[in-house]
Amino acid sequence: MNDALQSLLDLLDLEQIEEDIFRGTSDAAPLVPRVFGGQVAAQALVAAGRTVPEDRPAHSLHAYFLRPGDPGAPIVYTVDRIRDGHSFTTRRVVAVQHGQPIFHLSASFQLYEDGLEHQEPMPDVPDPLTLPTADELLPRYEHLFGPGVTQRMLQARASIDLRYVDEPPFGSVGRPREPKSQVWFRTNGKLDGVADHPLLHVCLATYVSDMTLLDSILLAHGRGGWAVGDIVGASLDHAMWFHRPFRVDDWLLYDQESPSASGGRGLAKGRIFTADGRLAVSVIQEGVMRVPRAKKK
Repeated sequence: MNDALQSLLDLLDLEQIEEDIFRGTSDAAPLVPRVFGGQVAAQALVAAGRTVPEDRPAHSLHAYFLRPGDPGAPIVYTVDRIRDGHSFTTRRVVAVQHGQPIFHLSASFQLYEDGLEHQEPMPDVPDPLTLPTADELLPRYEHLFGPGVTQRMLQARASIDLRYVDEPPFGSVGRPREPKSQVWFRTNGKLDGVADHPLLHVCLATYVSDMTLLDSILLAHGRGGWAVGDIVGASLDHAMWFHRPFRVDDWLLYDQESPSASGGRGLAKGRIFTADGRLAVSVIQEGVMRVPRAKKK
């Protein structure tokens, strides 16, 4: 386990300050002066999960990003125990900074039971070990980025080994293409000891799920994204369904596409598969997607 992954695990290890109240710290997002949305979602799910029996794993979450998070201030997470049923447990979490809610999450947990089984097939993609690492890929596009952007992006992804199957949005600026994007990802190191907990694997997948999901929207319009500076955006809401167990320290394929963009918003959906082809997670997110206005001369 590298230092960056340990720092991420520390970030998700919330301090309990009262019954059903937790406090977390933050890192700044690499390209904008606010808290990374995936971090807030993951921390909120940690808070919810700590109030639920361990035999009830998370099966879904639905969340709204309400205000930008301040990376210089702690975030307080208040958990509301909405329901404890025979099979399902429901929690609501509100994240607060400076006296105002910045994020709201509802999560549901279920006692395991047998049932009907089917799934979509996994796409045919290259082996992740044949694809370039972030250290190999990002410097190729440094001429498109602003000063220091490459290094900040590498630091932000040091805890996660994330590999694009095709060219990323910043690699095809000005060339619209099919609104689909695929990445392989896993943690940069094995989770063991207290870190090897089913809830933590789910929370880490939640963290990663916000990294590249809006890429497919950018691809449809030939936009390079935040690293290039030809789009202004932010996550609006986020929903995930956890279908089958998985390990986030093993390779996972994140298959993403965008069915629509309109009204200054874009919709993206994703499927996360294990390396042996099991559909583990479904994701849907809408984000603000605005083209920057030209500066007046």
